[in-house]
Amino acid sequence: VCLDLVRLLHFLSQSPLGSVALLDFQPRQFVTVAGELKLTDLDDASAEETTCQSDADCTLQFPHRNFTLPCSTRGVCEGLNEKRNIYNAYRYFFTYLLPHQAPPGLTHLVDHIMNSTGELKADINQTLEAFEHILLLYKSGLHLDNLPPSIIRDYTVMRGMGTSGNVEYRCWPSYSQQGCVLSVHSAREAAYICNSHSQCSSFTLTGQKTWTGRLLASFRSSFSHLVPDGTSEVYVKKTK
Repeated sequence: VCLDLVRLLHFLSQSPLGSVALLDFQPRQFVTVAGELKLTDLDDASAEETTCQSDADCTLQFPHRNFTLPCSTRGVCEGLNEKRNIYNAYRYFFTYLLPHQAPPGLTHLVDHIMNSTGELKADINQTLEAFEHILLLYKSGLHLDNLPPSIIRDYTVMRGMGTSGNVEYRCWPSYSQQGCVLSVHSAREAAYICNSHSQCSSFTLTGQKTWTGRLLASFRSSFSHLVPDGTSEVYVKKTK
């Protein structure tokens, strides 16, 4: 959602009409269609540039913060529409979504985005670049380089098998409300997650993938027996 929003704001900053500000920036103005964020209402969009004689004329006012932007030599507030959109994205979306879903290896990059957008230190190009960089690391698994390869040796793998009689537990953020289903880059990352959950004794990779190409892994406390399943792999933690 946040990446789609930044891509949309990047487009608005370079629209044929000029930089477009969303004056009534509210979550209700956006909907998800086929997994992509769309803007539903352009009635309160404006490409008008604010004229100025000094920097004092270029103040962005929000309920808890004010920002003063430079007055350009053309006599308009430089980047005001773009910065308005960025800060609204920060206060309505980023603060609620970003800090709570980042994998441990990416939290420092998410923190940087939170700081740069919350303080309006970055423009939309820099913000989009930061998001795309995180997506690249997330999809490629490069942020997992510090995970020891030996971590998977703690598990016995049974290929072509699934489980039945599962005892589930809940985790967050999960793709399932009844159990713990998370996206992983590999079995190694899934093993790392299972080790970090005190309830976890096994996990299954089904071959299902998310839009980023990451695998879906189901974590559980226990199961009663194995069943044939040509698309799945079951990893059971070895007893020590």
